[in-house]
Formats: sequence, structure tokens, C-alpha cells
Amino acid sequence: MREIYHLNKKWAFTKDADKVPDTMPQKWYWVNLPHTWNAIDGQDGANDYYRGTCYYAKEFEKSELPVSEMYYLEMNGANSSADVYLNGEKLAHHDGGYSTWRIDITKALKEHNLLAVTVDNSVNDMVYPQNADFTFYGGLYRDVKIIAVSRSHFSLDYYGGPGIKVTPEVTGTAADVEIEVYLTNAAQGQKLTYSVKDREGQIIVECSQDAAAQAKTRLKIENVHLWHGRKEPYLYTAEVVLVEGEMIIDKVSTRFGCRTFEIDPDRGFILNGESYPLRGVSRHQDRWGIGNALLPEHHKEDMDLICEMGATTIRLAHYQHDQYFYDLCDERGMVVWAEIPYISGHMPNGRENTISQMKELVIQNYNHPSIVVWGLSNEITMSGGKSTEDLLANHRILNDLVHELDKTRPTVVAAVTMCDIHDPYIQIPDVVSYNHYFGWYGGDTSMNGPWFDHFHKEFPKIPIGVSEYGCEALNWHTSNPAQGDYTEEYQAYYHEELIKQLYTRPYLWATHVWNMFDFGADARNEGGENGQNHKGLVTFDRKYKKDAFYAYKAWLSDEPFVHICGKRYVDRVEDETKVTVYSNLPEVELFVNGKSLGKQESREHFFYFQVPNKGESVLKAIAGNCEDESCIRKVVVFNEDYRLKEKGAVLNWFDIKEREGYYSLNDKLGDIMKSKEGKELILSIFKSMGQGSKEGEGAFSISEENMGSFMQMMGSFTVIRMINTFGAISSSMTKEQMLELNDRLNQIKKA
Repeated sequence: MREIYHLNKKWAFTKDADKVPDTMPQKWYWVNLPHTWNAIDGQDGANDYYRGTCYYAKEFEKSELPVSEMYYLEMNGANSSADVYLNGEKLAHHDGGYSTWRIDITKALKEHNLLAVTVDNSVNDMVYPQNADFTFYGGLYRDVKIIAVSRSHFSLDYYGGPGIKVTPEVTGTAADVEIEVYLTNAAQGQKLTYSVKDREGQIIVECSQDAAAQAKTRLKIENVHLWHGRKEPYLYTAEVVLVEGEMIIDKVSTRFGCRTFEIDPDRGFILNGESYPLRGVSRHQDRWGIGNALLPEHHKEDMDLICEMGATTIRLAHYQHDQYFYDLCDERGMVVWAEIPYISGHMPNGRENTISQMKELVIQNYNHPSIVVWGLSNEITMSGGKSTEDLLANHRILNDLVHELDKTRPTVVAAVTMCDIHDPYIQIPDVVSYNHYFGWYGGDTSMNGPWFDHFHKEFPKIPIGVSEYGCEALNWHTSNPAQGDYTEEYQAYYHEELIKQLYTRPYLWATHVWNMFDFGADARNEGGENGQNHKGLVTFDRKYKKDAFYAYKAWLSDEPFVHICGKRYVDRVEDETKVTVYSNLPEVELFVNGKSLGKQESREHFFYFQVPNKGESVLKAIAGNCEDESCIRKVVVFNEDYRLKEKGAVLNWFDIKEREGYYSLNDKLGDIMKSKEGKELILSIFKSMGQGSKEGEGAFSISEENMGSFMQMMGSFTVIRMINTFGAISSSMTKEQMLELNDRLNQIKKA
């Protein structure tokens, strides 16, 4: 029987070595796994986090391991490339930082063992991701184990998979369940016993067969209990036992769910024959001060928060997540989009890596009923604007590969606004979603719904969804929210508008907010807190739910609640101030210092009250049996603690010289582009940014050909905001260079 031995404790670690040690190092740092070396420098901005090769070493005795015939080392996450050495012998190399992989270490084991692992997250042009808006944390950031097995065992060599593949097919009230296992060193006389157990662990159907002859069978579940998302995530367990005589040689098991689903271009997502709108979030796995080295309690807290909001779907971006989180998705009934980190810029030398990462993603996660689509790529045309022949070939290979590995699930891509809907790569997958930020990076909020209506009309047979939308919010506040101000109030307004547009279009097969949580993006220098993307509905440390979180809870959750927005916005200068309340109950009453301002009803779950602002006021909102409180205070002068201040900014908007009738860094890109001279200047800026991109990160280039679609998304950015946002992924500009650019703009008359 297989046994598992954990190797997470007491590893020696260093950034400073230049070779694998011959003996256990005495002057390296001691760390426990999971571990990343970028937990701090990968979240503080300036895009200067350490990317290189680091070394891990651990001693162990063979006598500590279970007695067995074979031993495999299992790595659950080593970002992004790794080499494994045992007692000085190199045993394996692996490219891809988010999947499980294993090495047969049987022959290299000695009585006393020195295990060394080099992990490398440095820039290259072969291993994805290299160009993306998140930190590529290096390290052994998930579990490391040794699996002890008999010579005959369920395979541990098949792309890190579980050795068992379960495919249920629902027909009427029954389900035919195909169970296939992969065997290593099967011998004559060995038997396989297959069984399916219900949720209580009782065997409901079983059979046996000769292991050497065949490793596949079909079992029938009568009166099948369906896996039905959040409503009823019922899970069965398939178990296969390898037996020789009376002795159990090995055993594998996996949970699975029986369900049918359809993605219809007009009706959206259909689960078990019923309309089941997929409305939810995307999730990055990292945390403040921890990076991606998460513990189970962190994953569980994330899932609890997503469930509290009422989401029915999660896009697990932009890579393979921890198996424990996929298990939680199965248990909680989340419908999942799973994908590989083929993202932002196509690398001609990275094709084999996309193939290997896709094989690992599908094979390792095939049995999860929560997963309904496999993501081929994300914003892959970001750098060049449109697809190339090599990019198209890569996508066709991946699309065919997924259909070969899994005949039950469709493929999907997440396209970016600048990608023309007629681009041929949009036609490759079975399903399409788009990342749009109208109302944040350009345009305005009203453009979102009509854009999807246009796509739906143009391609009525292609299911279309929303893979990303969102805007950033920190602890900045205003009574007059405006696009680009990073206030919690604008984020709330933005999501109110997007909810009303997207949730009332049933043809959208899925909508995923970007993002559930703020996350590390060390290249970002914006919003006053560098090194993060702040589009989360919840803060990076998971301690504060922004007001927009409750806007979604009002639409999606059945748990009665009421929430007063603006709790962090206490000091207000106006004599009468707007107070917004969210609730999933039909009626809300607001009290100010005990006096009722009346009741309101809203089918949209958003309630707006005009509140007298005198002295200090205690606000209380009551909806049904629920209540919430906050307070406001009248002040004469605006509290500057509420106003955005760019941390470490080379130049702020108030430092910029403006000339009446002429442009400046404070003008929007879209306005400057209306002038011929202004357009030439802006194009030259983008050209210099592309030339300044670091090797392997992909050029950030905007051409005349794709400028129109780019400006549709980014046109509302001021030049200074654009520089602050993208400066870390392009050539950095000094204060003097920015002021020189401003002087040039001061010479161009406004159109």
C-alpha cells in the first residue's frame, strides 16, 4: 500500500549559492515549506523583485521513510523552473511553476540522503508566464512529499495525474460511470476492484477484473444524485484497489460529480437542464506578506468569502491553482474556469511549454466536476494587437490537444478589448469571453453592455462572456467620484452600473469580476500603494470588504443583509450628502440620529438617500430583521487623508505646468490624439515604451493599425496616469524627462 511522507519541515535556503551543495549547508537560512523568496519584494512596486536561481537543501534518512519497493518525490509547486538533485545526482528538470510533477528516486536513495532543488524564476523566452500583470513569485511554494509504493502501482508518472480518470454520463435518472486507471508494472494474477461510494461512504456499485488484461470499466448509478452547483454539490467517490491474492498492493480514489451542462449562445449556462447563470469572480492565489506560499486555512478563507458574496463561478486565473482549492470548488458547488498561464504576449519559443502545462492542467484536474471549461490563453494579443500565424498555430494545437484529452468540456479564450472580434483566433475555441474595462481604462461604463450586444449580433452562434471587468479602489474617498480617482466610491458606482448591464443579459454565458482580491503586481506604481493591483472586492490581506463586495452580495446572495456604504468616509464637507445602502431585501429604511428619512424600495438592490450633514450623525439602516450602522461628520475643509497621493511618484498631477488652450500631462490620451501633432507625440511615447521593455517580457507596442481599439480602452487615461501605470514595464522616465514631455505638450494647441 502506498504511504505519503511529507518533507515540508527544515529546508536550508539561499539566493547566494552558485552550485548544488555536496554536504548540508550550515550557513543558509532555515525555512519551512511552503516558501517563496518574493513575499516582500514582489509586492512593494518598482518591478525590482528578485528573479533568479535559488537553492533549497534538505537531509533525511531512508529509515524515516515507510518500507517500500519504490519511492517518488512529488513537487506540488516550484516556480517556475526547477532541477532536482539527490545525493549529487541530477534526476529531473521541470518547466512550469503551478502544477504537480514527480520523480522516481528509488535508485538514487541511500541510507543518508541530501536532497537539493534549484528553483529559477528568471526572465526567459520559453516558460510561461513572462509578461503579465502579476508577480511571478519564486520558490517551493506548495508541498513536497515522498510517495512510497509497491513495484506494481497506479501510475505516478503520467503528467502528475492521480492515476485514475472518471467520466460520468447522465442518462435520464441514471449515470454510466467510466473509470479508467493507469498502471505501472501490473503483473499476471493481479486483480482490480472498482467501486463507487455515495456521500456517506457506502458502496453502491462495484466490480472486479484482471489488472493485466484491462484497466477500464463502466459502472451504473441508478437514481443518480446530481452535482448541481451551489444548490446541491453532491459528490460520489470512485475507488480502485489493486489486489494480489488477499493482499492490497495499491489503492487510488477520487471524488466526482454527475452533471450535464451546456453553454448556449442565447440562453447562457445550462446546468442539468436548468438555466444556471454564472455570475462570479476571478481569483489570484497570493496574499499580503505571504505571496503564493499559502496554507489550507488561507484557501478556505478565500472560498468562504467568495461564497458569502453569493458567487456561482470562479475563474482560476491565470494558472493552475492548488488541488485543495479545486477540491473546495467541488465541495461548495463553484463552477470553474481553469487555465494555463499562456498570457499577454506570445513567445515563439514557448510552444512546447504551453503544451506540457496544458497536459498537466487537464490530466491532473480532469475528475473535478466543478471545472466546465479549459482556458487556452488570456489577452494573448496584448503586445501586438492581433494574432500572428505562429500564435494561431499554437492555439489550434492546444485546442485539439484539449479535445483529445477531454471530450466532455469545451475550450475558451479570454480576449482583450483591443483584439478585433473578427481576428481568426477568436474562432478557434468553443467559447469566447472578453476582458473589458470600459469605465476604468477608457470609454465609460455605459459602453459595456452594448459592446456585448454587438458581438452577440455579429456572431450569434458563439457563446460570449465577460472574463474580466473591474476598477481599482483603495482607502481614498470623495462625494464626487470620477473615473480614475481610485476611490472606493467610484468602484462602487462602477460595479453598480456593470451589474445592471451584465446581469440583465441572459445570453452572457459567464461574468467574472476582476478581481475577488487585491493581488501582488510588482510592476504597478499607481493608486498610492505600489506593487499591487487594487481591483479586488476584498483587500490583499482579506481584512476589509470594499463596498462593491456588498453590491454583488445584494444581487447574488440569499442570506438577508443590509450594508451602509462609505464607512471609511466619515468627514464630509457638503451640507447634504448622498448615502448608498445595499441590501438583498426589497425595502430599506434609513435613520439619522434616530430620525427616519423614510423607506425606499429598489428592484436593483441599491438604495440612495440624501442625508442632512450637521455635526456628527449616526446612521442606521434597517431591512427586515437586518440592520447596519455607520457615522458621518460635518467638516469645513476636505480631509486630505481621503485624497489620492501617489507613493514614490516621480511627478504628481499638481506638479505639472498647465497652459490655457494647450495640452499637458494632465490631459487625456483620447483628447490629445484629436490633434495631429498630439497623435504623433503619443505614438512616439508608445514606441519608446516598447523599446524599453525588458528582454523576455514582450514589447508593449501600439501601432497605427491597432491604435483605434487601444484608445477605446485607454483613451480616458491622462498622460501622467498612463506613465505611472505602465512605467514599470517600459523604460522608466525621470522627473526631468516628464517635465520635458509636458513642455512639448504645452506647445500643442488643443483641437
